[in-house]
Amino acid sequence: MKIRNIILSITTLIFLTGCNSSITPITSSSPPDKFTPNEMPYVVGSGDQLDIRVWRNPELSVSVPVRPDGIIAIPLAGEVEAAGKTTKELTDEITSKLSEYLKQPTVTVIVTDTSSTEFTQRVRVTGAVTSPLSIPWREGMTVLDLVLQAGGTTEFANENNARLVRKTASGIEVYPVHLEDILKLGKLDTNYSLAPSDIITVPE
Repeated sequence: MKIRNIILSITTLIFLTGCNSSITPITSSSPPDKFTPNEMPYVVGSGDQLDIRVWRNPELSVSVPVRPDGIIAIPLAGEVEAAGKTTKELTDEITSKLSEYLKQPTVTVIVTDTSSTEFTQRVRVTGAVTSPLSIPWREGMTVLDLVLQAGGTTEFANENNARLVRKTASGIEVYPVHLEDILKLGKLDTNYSLAPSDIITVPE
């Protein structure tokens, strides 16, 4: 009987360890209270459409797409690498190149089509939800909004062990999400505001 109990205990321990192995460990207690787009300057990407204006030089002003290799072509300035730069960085580089031909050029760069953000500006929910999904991020969107969009959790969901995975300037951060408290008790402590590229995972 004693041997049987020992075997049962070991089996249970192995089972629990296996179940917990799929849960992403928490790296931070909670994210900032609110995310706003102004915290992240826009970075130009391949596929974006740019409107570039040079004051008092309409012949140099163009509307150009960012090529798949990240390059744009500007009259006089020639080819300029645009992908990976903020609009300010790109403006400064074009201004510097044009300064070889013009005296104190005034350049304005406006992104008129943000096609490169099709996937980076999305939020996703995976795991034990009715319909795992990926949808465009909207300002003010919360964990609850995304889970409800996914049709809620399944009957096997380990709701209070859900995680919010976020890419930050310092690396990947993981935050606890207590979905059961949110959905069934109305406790909104972990109903975080979402940021672009956030992923919510709900284990079983």
